[in-house]
Amino acid sequence: MFARMLAALMLATGLASAATAQEVTLRLHQFLPAQSFVPSSILDPWAGRIEAASGGRIKIEIFPSMQLGGKPADLVDQLVDGVVDIIWTLPGYTPGRFPRTEVFELPFLVADAESASRAYWEIAQSDMIATDFKDMQILGTWVHGPGVVHSSRPVLRLEDTAGLKLRAPSRITAQLLEGLGAVALGMAVPAVPEALSRGVIDGALLPWEVTSSIRAAELVHNHTEFPGRSIYVATFILAMNKERYAGLPDDLRAIIDAESGLAFSANAGRLQQAADAPMRAEAVAAGNAVVSLDAAEVARWQAAAEPVRARWLADMAAAGIDGAALLARVTAALAAHGG
Repeated sequence: MFARMLAALMLATGLASAATAQEVTLRLHQFLPAQSFVPSSILDPWAGRIEAASGGRIKIEIFPSMQLGGKPADLVDQLVDGVVDIIWTLPGYTPGRFPRTEVFELPFLVADAESASRAYWEIAQSDMIATDFKDMQILGTWVHGPGVVHSSRPVLRLEDTAGLKLRAPSRITAQLLEGLGAVALGMAVPAVPEALSRGVIDGALLPWEVTSSIRAAELVHNHTEFPGRSIYVATFILAMNKERYAGLPDDLRAIIDAESGLAFSANAGRLQQAADAPMRAEAVAAGNAVVSLDAAEVARWQAAAEPVRARWLADMAAAGIDGAALLARVTAALAAHGG
């Protein structure tokens, strides 16, 4: 009798412990191959830290290259609808859905990815959590390093963009390229290699960091840089389904929070910009032409880009958003962080 009671007690204790442990598996969906820089150097380590800190109670399964179906533009809906638990994506892949994030994509605004990522997180908390991001739990917000024009023919002067078919990562960059006389074609990063190979585009706006994984330096041989403030940067979000996040035990939410947020975002921006240098070196070693425009020529591009800012302000006003006030807060935050 005592043995049976002891066995029953041990079973009940074991069940209670299992219930307390409440192991959780979260599915993270994203659009780049697993070996690309962001998945391998930012997302994988982040997931690993969370799994370790939780003692294995949280398992994050990462599905690269849209393995769970759909296109990169579908990721936000997949998250909000609960098809997946976490996504990493660009708000710019769903034009018009995250209007406030576009402020960081305005041309010649951002100089440093780490500093800008700090500013982005702060502005997200003050201006976007209850608006652009109201349907999700934001875990990280950051930008990449300086944008570069990678092209089949040299771009040495503003006039060289005329007629060039260039990949645009977002609505704002499409407006920028069109204003410069180029033909802008919006597409996600994974579509770029085939588009270049088939001649659908003559080049692309991209940071150096991602060029190796999509063979950009093999497919085009000219690269134009803009010293100082970047011609563009793209914004990223790492986000979790709101209900899934709220349904976690308090201690597991605390673990995810501790590995996310401001410090994580700033480091992600820093890591991405740091990855630019070796990718640039690969292009140089391959014999490609890498040109850094001088200050006078950059000033011409900046002047040509001014209508993009004016148009964005008008678009925000039409949407009932005080874009001027938002831009002023962003400019102040960038200045405070040196970005």
